[in-house]
Amino acid sequence: MDLANMLYDGRLDASFPLDRDLPFTRQQALDAGVSRRALDRLLTEGLLRRPVKGVYIATDVPDTVAVRAACLRLVVPDDCVVVDRHAGWLHGAQMILAPGEHLALRPLSLFRPSGHGRVRNDLSSSGERNLRPDDIVEVHGLRVSSPLRTAWDLGRVRWTDEAIAGLDAMLRLPAVDRDELVAGVERFRGMRWVTVLRAIAPLADGRSESPGESVLRLRCIEANVRVVPQVEVRRGGRLVARLDLADEESRLGLEYDGREWHSNDDQVAHDRRRRGLLIEEGWTIRALVAEDVFGRARQCDQIIRQAAAKARGGRHLRLI
Repeated sequence: MDLANMLYDGRLDASFPLDRDLPFTRQQALDAGVSRRALDRLLTEGLLRRPVKGVYIATDVPDTVAVRAACLRLVVPDDCVVVDRHAGWLHGAQMILAPGEHLALRPLSLFRPSGHGRVRNDLSSSGERNLRPDDIVEVHGLRVSSPLRTAWDLGRVRWTDEAIAGLDAMLRLPAVDRDELVAGVERFRGMRWVTVLRAIAPLADGRSESPGESVLRLRCIEANVRVVPQVEVRRGGRLVARLDLADEESRLGLEYDGREWHSNDDQVAHDRRRRGLLIEEGWTIRALVAEDVFGRARQCDQIIRQAAAKARGGRHLRLI
């Protein structure tokens, strides 16, 4: 089918042979007459997006839990349980999938209960997992690990950065209680990476609004610099700014500038004005980007300590 016949004003038009409001697989598109070349072009042009590996949907379809479930139902076997990041995504956790997940899709996180064997296909990262009956819930017809079990599993990974990002995202959901999360850690005694879960669960905080903010907060904890997420600064009752991380006593503010929200000219100008007002109020402000926070060459430990020393020195406070 000719690509030009499928487009109208930058959107898929009525000539597109599949329901434009529903997700579909590549094979379904091919069966309907959409060539591989046309499908890839629609993806490149931004008319389609791939929410999960193996599934496409029109870009203008809203991202809802029901839509997420419809995407997964196309590729999840009936006897499998959706777990880990994709379970969190299905429960409605925001920013739970890996950065760039829509560009370089990682396999679906699927498991069968113990004794039922692995899922063997190129769409999933599978195996067996010891899931209790109360660990499994149903979401729009899919079997999914419960929000609490999902949080425990996301915290039980090799890397602390990944653990705190996952736990913070799950704690933003009303269904996950922090005290219950921490109290249940010992259930996994002796299991793989439980030491990471044990260390990170007490530090998790659902107020962090992105993985970058979560990891930056972890870097502050590692540097022994006390900050809390989402601190509002007001002048005369008017909100001046809401800082990603801050210590109000010393007036230290740290922010994570992700590319999506802090890169174009308007966003940069807004940040400059907002931070200028904060500096006038006596705040020490430091903005960090991905290169500062992640990777072996990161500089954030030094940046955090220097900013904390300046903030406390400026207010004649003793360093912690």
